[in-house]
Amino acid sequence: MRSIGKAGSVARAFIVSKLTPLIIVASILLGVGAVILLPREEEPQIIVPMIDVFVQMPGASAKEVEERITKPMEKLIWEVPGVEYIYSTSSPGFAMAIVRFYVGEDEENAIVRLNQKMFANFDLIPPGASQPLIKPRSIDDVPILALTLWSDRYDHYDLRRVAAQVHDEIKQVTDVSEVKLIGGQRRQLRVTLDEARMAALQATPGHILGMLQQANRQLQSGSFAAGNREFLVETGGFLTSAEEVGQVVVGVSNARPVYLRDVARIEDGPEEPANYVLFGQGPAVEYSHTLIGESVHPLSQVQPEGSLFGAPIDEQRSAVSGQPSAVSSQPFPAVTITVAKRKGTNAIVIADKVIEKVKEAEGRLIPAGIGVTVTRNYGETAAEKSNELLYHMFLAILSVAVLIWLTLGLRESGIVAIAIPVTLALTLVVFYFYGYTLNRVTLFALIFSIGILVDDAIVVVENIVRHYRLPGNRNRPILDVAVEAVDEVGNPTILATFAVIAAILPMAFVSGLMGPYMRPIPVGASAAMVFSLIVAFIVTPWASFRLLKRQRQHDGEEGEADPHAKEGWSTRMYRHTMGRLINVPTWRYGFLGVVVVLLLGAMGLFAVKAVVVKMLPFDNKSEFQVVIDMPEGTTLEQTAAVTMEIGGFLKTVPEVTD
Repeated sequence: MRSIGKAGSVARAFIVSKLTPLIIVASILLGVGAVILLPREEEPQIIVPMIDVFVQMPGASAKEVEERITKPMEKLIWEVPGVEYIYSTSSPGFAMAIVRFYVGEDEENAIVRLNQKMFANFDLIPPGASQPLIKPRSIDDVPILALTLWSDRYDHYDLRRVAAQVHDEIKQVTDVSEVKLIGGQRRQLRVTLDEARMAALQATPGHILGMLQQANRQLQSGSFAAGNREFLVETGGFLTSAEEVGQVVVGVSNARPVYLRDVARIEDGPEEPANYVLFGQGPAVEYSHTLIGESVHPLSQVQPEGSLFGAPIDEQRSAVSGQPSAVSSQPFPAVTITVAKRKGTNAIVIADKVIEKVKEAEGRLIPAGIGVTVTRNYGETAAEKSNELLYHMFLAILSVAVLIWLTLGLRESGIVAIAIPVTLALTLVVFYFYGYTLNRVTLFALIFSIGILVDDAIVVVENIVRHYRLPGNRNRPILDVAVEAVDEVGNPTILATFAVIAAILPMAFVSGLMGPYMRPIPVGASAAMVFSLIVAFIVTPWASFRLLKRQRQHDGEEGEADPHAKEGWSTRMYRHTMGRLINVPTWRYGFLGVVVVLLLGAMGLFAVKAVVVKMLPFDNKSEFQVVIDMPEGTTLEQTAAVTMEIGGFLKTVPEVTD
């Protein structure tokens, strides 16, 4: 027996070891745990620190803002290390600079450096300008969930108040980062001064403003001890109603106090509309995800009714059902709650928790007559895409196993079917420890790896089968034959594995925006190749020794007249085809010509633009936005009317849900 190399020594150590099945089970369990623990997202996390800097200068023209605010601020920002671009905007009384750092810059360090640079130069702020407001931005600021509250009973003002309470409930969910309210009208105490009354009672606006500010505050005024206890004393209080505002004393006239209600009209109600958020549903409404509210029907089948902006619609129907009715072609007043998640958290889990939280608020915070519809759920789409890719990954494993079954045999395919899941499970563990998320890029890396990681297992299995069938190994111990077979292809397998890694791994060092986006592919594929080599020398011989033993004994019991095992159909076909290509010049040069023609044809697809080349693949999302840019000076109502007309057309499209 010849000397055994490193590959054979590893195979001999584990082929009969009781640790090998434990390694297999532990690897699979670690992979399952990684799949459960890995956060799921649609896209990988790309760190591109971006920070907005806002400065106000009331009363200044755009040119003055540019010269006194924007340009000096840009010069200071360029002094911050790591800044790649600065996009600035100067408008009357306002300046904004968007600072973008290089890809991969530490986000926290970038924020600290920019803040420190701004704070260190506050003495350069010109008179009349505010201190800079610095707001970091990241990809996690994009909402993963949008919930729209709509009603045919309640107006924008009432919906906003309900949405504010739901907002507080959602903020209690773990890993929720930012929750915003879009639309509705806030509560506002409006004080409208009467010039005639002010003149008669000798009151001035400046004095009234000062008295209101003094009345609307609460102060710590000391403490006193009594009964062996100390009591804190607070004076004043915040104004909470129109009655309290009206009772504020703003002056004295003819030895009598002048109350605010004597010189002004005080209104407690909604603020002036700054926007309109309306909600309607289309012909495909049955596919809409409505959390709270009755079943609805396509709006295009009903005649218009109600008013344009927020008046009650179809109140009798709502009163009977107790829920808002959407059987109307007229959109309803609405308020949208958007939810963003924290960095590196699972979008699917957070979205499900928020939805469950909102469902629990029905009847407690959300009264009858208000419907809640999910108008965006990136957690759901992330789950669909990740589950689809996981399905295709298992389908690829099955396809490889079936292919091995057709070419080598059923037992051989079982060996490969054990090796591939173990390798992929360990690769998923690497993704977890690297801090990656489960997204379409990391899953593509796994699917891509299946085609190359299976080579090691196939080479080892095929050589073991070949050695089993050699006449000289008929009466030898099966263990020695398997170890020799592994050792024979050990060095070529190691060389081939590291050659593939050397070809793939340089992709991990690509700079720019594509670097962090595509890095999971070379990292995952390289890790998979390393694990496939280890599995080929540890798991594959162990499985071959057990699954191929009976087959080898059965083959040995067959007649000794035929010293050579019978070749399979695939081997005969390959031998026949390659024999012609090698020995017949016509076949050889004809095959070469076909390969050249196919290569040139594939390259020509790019020239004629038959294949679209782009950085990222097309993404099929279930939503789109229509941005309407009206002429300068257009009123809000006119813009809303134009938007309503476009919405009226969109809800005639059969695929529109809401």
